[in-house]
Amino acid sequence: MGKPVVLSLENVTKTYDCGAAAVHALRGVSLEIHSGDFVAIRGSSGSGKSTLMNLLGCLDRPTAGTYRLDGHDVGKLNKLGFVFQGFNLLKRVSAVDNVLLPLVYARMPAAQRRAKALRMLSLVGLEDRAHHLPNQLSGGQQQRVAIARALINEPQILLADEPTGNLDSATGEEILSLFHGLNRDLGQTIVLVTHDPGIADRAPRQVTVRDGLIASDVRPGERRTRFVDRKPLIVPLAS
Repeated sequence: MGKPVVLSLENVTKTYDCGAAAVHALRGVSLEIHSGDFVAIRGSSGSGKSTLMNLLGCLDRPTAGTYRLDGHDVGKLNKLGFVFQGFNLLKRVSAVDNVLLPLVYARMPAAQRRAKALRMLSLVGLEDRAHHLPNQLSGGQQQRVAIARALINEPQILLADEPTGNLDSATGEEILSLFHGLNRDLGQTIVLVTHDPGIADRAPRQVTVRDGLIASDVRPGERRTRFVDRKPLIVPLAS
């Protein structure tokens, strides 16, 4: 039996009313993501990938179509964890206090949330930086804190929007390796959005968005499915 579908889009569209003209950011996107997938969504500026990411993260609503998360119409945000390009850490509080913040809103007792935050920092290799402020951490360390924070509510899906965009190539490679470890060792489902083909190529599955449509959905080592006007054309991998 295959892995369960945890996220599905069915003929999803998104249209923005810009006054004189409507902007069709997504034109009928259908996509399934299974438990344990590591998917890179790639596309150039204006392709629709950022709109798609916002819809997946429940930061926006589709104009039409259906979005289901774990088999249900979207509405429960605790199934999602977010990692952003800009880290989005609170500058005047320590790493551990940044990580435990979501548990404050969840009303978990103080001792329990601090202990869990320390476990999350250990998971990303930062247990020795728990009491450092963000300005005492490197960019890569700040992104690790952000990843620990995203994981603390044990999300079913981790959404990462250009997570290496503010990092040099070597540090970006470390963050990608961390994502691979979370996916491989913990079975964490990851959806990563990037404009960089080199970053996308590191993911086991690559979805390319172009002109508001899914242009290709590729799993290296398997057959490739390419979409032309939303009609699939199966193309064998080159030997």
